[in-house]
Amino acid sequence: MHLQYFIINKPYGVLSQFTDSDGRSTLKDLYNFPIDVYPIGRLDMDSEGLLILTNDKALTDYLLNPKHKHEKEYYVQVEGIPTKEALKKLEQGVIIEGKKTLPAKAKLINDPNLPPRVPPIRERKNIPTSWISLTITEGRNRQVRKMTAAVGFPTLRLVRVRIKNIVIENLKSGEVRAMTNKEIEYLRKSKPF
Repeated sequence: MHLQYFIINKPYGVLSQFTDSDGRSTLKDLYNFPIDVYPIGRLDMDSEGLLILTNDKALTDYLLNPKHKHEKEYYVQVEGIPTKEALKKLEQGVIIEGKKTLPAKAKLINDPNLPPRVPPIRERKNIPTSWISLTITEGRNRQVRKMTAAVGFPTLRLVRVRIKNIVIENLKSGEVRAMTNKEIEYLRKSKPF
C-alpha cells in the first residue's frame, strides 16, 4: 500500500469526516482526498485548525492511543482575561464530568493575528477577550471548551495549531498540503515500533 499523509487547516463549520446524512459541510467538500485516507482524530464542527490525514493505520493507532500523551496545542480566544489562578488551575487539571483532566500547559499570549473567522465570533460589548495557548495530552470530547468554562472563561474561538511537532504555520483556512518528508520521518521515528 502506498502510504499518504496530508495536513489540513480545517475551517469553522466543517465536520472532521467525509460524509454527513444531514448535508453539512465535510472534508470531502474541501479536497479530493484518496479513498483510503482518514483524519487522525477530529475537531468539533465549530473548532478550526490542524488535522492530519493518512492511510497509515499504525501511525493512526499510535497517535490516537491516549497512553502516549501526545501534545496538542490550541490557541483559544476566551471571554475575559484569565487570572494567574485560572491559568494555574488549567495547568494542574480541572474536573470535567466528574474526572480531572491531566496536567496541561497554559499561558496568556498576544493576539495570534489569525485570519478572521467566517462567520465572525459573537463578542459581547464591554467584555474584553484574550487569547491563551493551551497544550493538552488527552482528547476528551470538547475538552478545551469545557476546561476554559470550568475556570470561568468561556471559549469564543478554538484553533488547533500543533500536534507533537507538526504545525499548521502559514496554511490558510481550508487549505490542504502533503506532509513533508521531514514531518513524516519525525512521526515515523516517534513510533515505538
